[in-house]
Amino acid sequence: MFQNPEFQKMDELSERKEPFFFLINFLMDEVRIFTKNEIENKVLLIDFPNNTNVNYQQATIPSFEWKSFPETLEDYQKGFEIVQENLRKGNSYLTNYTTKTEIETDLSLEDIFKFSKAKYKVLVPDEFVFFSPETFVEIVDNKIFTHPMKGTIDAEIENAENILKNDPKEKAEHYTVVDLLRNDLSMVADNVQVKEFQRIDYIKTKQKNLLAMSSEIEGEIKPEFKNKIGTILQKLLPAGSILGAPKLKTLEIILEAEQYDRGFYTGIAGYFDGENLDSCVMIRFIEKENEKLFFKSGGGITHQSDLISEYEEMKNKIYVPIY
Repeated sequence: MFQNPEFQKMDELSERKEPFFFLINFLMDEVRIFTKNEIENKVLLIDFPNNTNVNYQQATIPSFEWKSFPETLEDYQKGFEIVQENLRKGNSYLTNYTTKTEIETDLSLEDIFKFSKAKYKVLVPDEFVFFSPETFVEIVDNKIFTHPMKGTIDAEIENAENILKNDPKEKAEHYTVVDLLRNDLSMVADNVQVKEFQRIDYIKTKQKNLLAMSSEIEGEIKPEFKNKIGTILQKLLPAGSILGAPKLKTLEIILEAEQYDRGFYTGIAGYFDGENLDSCVMIRFIEKENEKLFFKSGGGITHQSDLISEYEEMKNKIYVPIY
């Protein structure tokens, strides 16, 4: 895979303990690095747990129009069948299949950024906005943590938490991603272990409330990777939770099955404060293209996946957490 020289620049900045913010697209061939000065000058808007460059006054949440125009089941099925065929052949055992959906709303990208409730939010003006609940990796005091999020269900379904935790397909998907990320972390860390397994988080939205399943994995950064943020990210990307396993073959399948370019969707955004790193997966993602808005969404497909359920999951994720 193409190696972007910007990863080297990240290493140099982190070795000098200089803060920076970054965006890395899905294929890792576009990396944008923002200095502390650019962040303060609001070249892009950031709202992370430990770093924000916005200070919004209390404002009334607007009522808003929201329409989505998902591709037809027949069109979705074409890519789904390519994925399933590869799963049957054993080329992959988990493939994250996504699509893009045109949406119509009277909210601007700035409104969506301002009013969405999410752990991680970024607005690149006139380009895209995301409101992601999913951490990629954190590095704190030379320890590395990751929190794969796999498996969602409508929270209103009776006994939803038990159903989610025990659904054979969701369970298999979650186990696979936890295993994949545990192996990934082992490339850059020692003493890697799963600390929390199948935690359930509640995600509130105006359209539909969801339960999402996460786990936590941690390890101690190997000496040769200390203060080398770029090298660490290069080793770990693309993120397993939005790709699948095994990584290289699954990437080929995705590029064949998906009829659009993911761009920065399912890439990584992060902030290095001079000591520690916090980063997220760019999901729950809306992009502006020729004055139209597109929402990119999808989910993990295993051999147990059912076409209709996966199509519905893709549509369920087309929401904004504004309430």
